[in-house]
Amino acid sequence: MKQLSYKEQIDRNNIAKIRELQKTLPAFTAEFFRAMEIRKSTNTRKNYAYDLGTFFYFLQHNNPSLEKLELQKLPLSVLDSIQATDIEEYLSFLEYYERDGVIYRNREEGKARKLSALSTFYTYYYKKELIRTNPTALVDVPKIKEKNIIRLEPNEVVELLDQVESGENLTRKQLESHEKTKIRDAAIITLLLGTGIRVSECVGLDLTDIDFDNGALRVIRKGGNEDLVYFGEEVEEALLQYMAERELLSPAPGHENALFISLKNTRLTTRSVERLVKKYASLVTTVKKITPHKLRSTFGTNLYQETGDIYLVADTLGHKNVDTTRKHYAAMNENKKRKAASQVHLREK
Repeated sequence: MKQLSYKEQIDRNNIAKIRELQKTLPAFTAEFFRAMEIRKSTNTRKNYAYDLGTFFYFLQHNNPSLEKLELQKLPLSVLDSIQATDIEEYLSFLEYYERDGVIYRNREEGKARKLSALSTFYTYYYKKELIRTNPTALVDVPKIKEKNIIRLEPNEVVELLDQVESGENLTRKQLESHEKTKIRDAAIITLLLGTGIRVSECVGLDLTDIDFDNGALRVIRKGGNEDLVYFGEEVEEALLQYMAERELLSPAPGHENALFISLKNTRLTTRSVERLVKKYASLVTTVKKITPHKLRSTFGTNLYQETGDIYLVADTLGHKNVDTTRKHYAAMNENKKRKAASQVHLREK
C-alpha cells in the first residue's frame, strides 16, 4: 500500500473532520460544502464548518423561534429571515461566549474571519438565487488594527542559535532531551530563519524534498501549490548535520519519509515546533513573544532590508497577493523617512 504524503494525510484528516462537523449543521449546508470542494482547500473548508457551526449555535440560542427546532432540520429559508442587525449582534456575541463549558473569545481578526466565512456562505446561495437577501453585504468588516512587525534583531538571532546549540540556560529537565534533539532543533530554527517558510511547510517536508545539488527544497504552500525555496550555506550546513543523524533513526510506520522526526519517531507536528521555538526564544527575550511566524517575519524583514524588492519578498514568502507583503514590510521605509527627518536641524542647538 502506497504511503500517503504529508499533504494527503492532512487532507484526509480534514475531510473526516468536515464530515463529522456537517452532521451538526443544517442539512441544506451540504450543497455549499460540495460546491466548495473544487474551489477551496480542505483546511479552509474545515474552518468554514467550524465557523458556520458557531453561527448556527448563535442563532439557535439567541432566537426564540429557533430555540426548540432541531438544527439539522432547519430549512434554507431561515437565511432570508436574518437581517444585517442580526449579523452585527453575532459579531458582538463572538467577543465573548461560552459553549459546552468552554469560554471563547474573538478579537477583531477572529470576527473578520468568521464574517468572511459567513459572507462566502451567503453569497453562494444568493448567486444561485436560492435566497432573496444577503445581509452580510450590508455589514462593515471589523477594523483590524495595524500591528508592528515583531522580529529578532541580528544579535538576538545569534544568541538564539547559540542557545539551541549549547542549551546553556535550559532547565535540568529540558537538558535531558536537549542532547538528543539539539542538532534537529538547530536545523529547524536555522531553516525557518534562513528561508522564511511557514511552520506547516517545515513539518510537511519529506526527505526527497531536499535538493542539496541546487540548494533548494520543495514545499507545499497554503492552498496546495508546490513551490521551490532556495537556501544558503548556513541552512545547508545545518541540514547536512541533521541528515547524518536522521539516517540513524528508525521512523514509525507511515512516517518513513518525514524529514523532521520526534523522539517518538513520528513526524514532528506544528505544535511541537511552536513549543521548541518558544522554549529557546524565551532564553533570548522575555519582551517579545517569538513564534515560528516571527522567525518568518525576521527573514522577510532582513530580505526586504537587503533588497528593497517587495515583489521578491512576496514571491519568496509565498504570498499570493503582494499587497499582503507590502502592508507588513513596506512600512519600514516610512520609519526610515521619519528617522531621516529627525536628523535635519534648521537651527543650531
